[in-house]
Amino acid sequence: MTALAHPSSAVGRVVEHRWLQYKRTFRASIFSSFLSPVLFLTAMGVGLGSYVSASAVDDIGGVSYLVFLAPGLLAATAMQSAAFEATFPIMGGLVWNKVFRAMFATPITARDITLGNLVWIAARLTLIATVFTLVMVVFGAAESPLVILAIPAAVLTGMAFAAPIMAFSATQKTPNKFNAIFRFGITPLFLFSGTFFPLESIPEQLRPLAWVTPLYHGADLARALSLGTALDNPALAIIHVVVLAACVVVGTIAAMYTIERTLVRG
Repeated sequence: MTALAHPSSAVGRVVEHRWLQYKRTFRASIFSSFLSPVLFLTAMGVGLGSYVSASAVDDIGGVSYLVFLAPGLLAATAMQSAAFEATFPIMGGLVWNKVFRAMFATPITARDITLGNLVWIAARLTLIATVFTLVMVVFGAAESPLVILAIPAAVLTGMAFAAPIMAFSATQKTPNKFNAIFRFGITPLFLFSGTFFPLESIPEQLRPLAWVTPLYHGADLARALSLGTALDNPALAIIHVVVLAACVVVGTIAAMYTIERTLVRG
């Protein structure tokens, strides 16, 4: 067996390809991945938060709005970044430049291509979440040393979106339906999954819809870690992790299937 045929080596080759691509285009992602969330945190957490905290501090757990908002925005940023990475780059490799089809003609398998892309997305999310968490600490938006665990929590949240969206992207020939994903999926979740205000603020009939979304679980987990309250209810934290991990596993299996089907059919 050649080195390239070894599964771990093959996955690494796919990750290397994505890294080389990113080196040529990273400047275009600096604003959306790093500066935009920081500006959002400054405007909403520091600016608007100075008014919200004065009038509704009890409704957000007795903390400032900046402290409440920051971990939710961390999880939401991971979701948005993951969704982008799992749409256009995947279609690009399958339909536009067909680089994944070229890989498939070598000992690299569809499984390697799927896992390689997911590993790359996880690496990107880790970088983004780490930078964002450092900004939170600088802004005084972290109440507990457990905030360091909010980084893997945010990465897990992003992967809970990346894997199933990747499975969908592999079935598309044009990017037309990606707009629907962002417009009717990502944006509503960003607004109504506990990022900006507690779920208790929305009508009771709508709360179950938020409970079943990965972002709610990610935002609530990241917030509990940032506030240091995760150990007060460890069972709830475990539920959040299990739900997010289940989304990743199911999405990964689905992505392996759809990517292989697309590559085999040509």
